[in-house]
Amino acid sequence: MNIEQVVQTAVSDLALGSVFTFDDLYGVVQQRRGRRLRIVELAEIGDHDGLCAVWLTTDEDDIIIHARTDSALHRQQFVLHELSHMILGHCDGDECTEADVLLPDIPPHTRARLLRRQDLDSDTEIAAESLADRLAAGIRGSAFAESRYFEVFG
Repeated sequence: MNIEQVVQTAVSDLALGSVFTFDDLYGVVQQRRGRRLRIVELAEIGDHDGLCAVWLTTDEDDIIIHARTDSALHRQQFVLHELSHMILGHCDGDECTEADVLLPDIPPHTRARLLRRQDLDSDTEIAAESLADRLAAGIRGSAFAESRYFEVFG
């Protein structure tokens, strides 16, 4: 897998340009997936759990649950990483349908993603993090464009 090419294609397919807001991205992802997207902070999870965020699905919703953090940038990266999995189509189709009798109450899609997350060096995790970085750069560019940053500091 050529991760840089995959990320570049995903960014182009979003058709947001090089500068956009988080709300723009949120709307595009929600529209492309045809599902409601919810983002929920869960104060009960944190660094000690080894989990920053997770993407769950229901019949109607995509839900990103993320750990609490005082850093807005850190929180944004948690969410962008999970959005990147959605954008890249990770676990779409039959990819995440393996049965697991040990976790019968967790949907197969979610179960497969959670179990696979243990391999942080996998192509899917690297691609999601690379795309999240590119998305963060676009959002930062929008913040600078809407402010007088470059006029003052440029």
